[in-house]
Amino acid sequence: MDNKSLTIAIDGPASSGKSTVAKRIAADLGLIYVDTGAMYRTLTFEALKNNVNIKDQKALVDLLEKTEITFEPDEKGQSVFSNGVDVTYGIRDNNVTNTVSVVAAHPKVRQLMVKRQQDMAQDNGVVMDGRDIGTVVLPDADLKIFLVASVKERAERRHKENKEKGIFSDLDQLKKDIAERDYKDSTRDSSPLKQAEDAVRIDTTKMTIDEVVDTIKNLIKKA
Repeated sequence: MDNKSLTIAIDGPASSGKSTVAKRIAADLGLIYVDTGAMYRTLTFEALKNNVNIKDQKALVDLLEKTEITFEPDEKGQSVFSNGVDVTYGIRDNNVTNTVSVVAAHPKVRQLMVKRQQDMAQDNGVVMDGRDIGTVVLPDADLKIFLVASVKERAERRHKENKEKGIFSDLDQLKKDIAERDYKDSTRDSSPLKQAEDAVRIDTTKMTIDEVVDTIKNLIKKA
């Protein structure tokens, strides 16, 4: 199969390595990378900034319709823009992280986001990561991956990332936050986090990024 037309869906819980791996795969194969989690984070960021009630679905939909979310490659991988403003680091703020599940749970918000994500994949080879890519956004993807890792390992990864970015981080609290996020994501009514029946499950707890990338590349060759 021609790599340029490949569609690869990478799902999994928070901090399982989805974004890092997806970026690497996309860069190595010359595919477009779509970080769907960043899209929900951007809407959450805008809602918090503009004092929009995150429990008000209509208000969030109205805000989303006014918000253009775009991605641009850079030396660090990819930057995220909201109406032309760089929000790459702002959307990783703890307030956004602890709130995004509420925003992402609204059915009409997800419906609009899914449409945007599917449009990005139209006629393009993409690597897309999130929580419902293989089940909802790209159900006919050429390859579906479901990444998992222990809560302890994922908390330590997030803690390290935060420290490197100069963001205050409490490891014990991160463990609690990630466990709670897992519960919210997997039990929500609209597009819950779950493994697609035809997805390949990879436990990254004891794997390096290079090992995960190589494993997926080998699966792509067989797709």
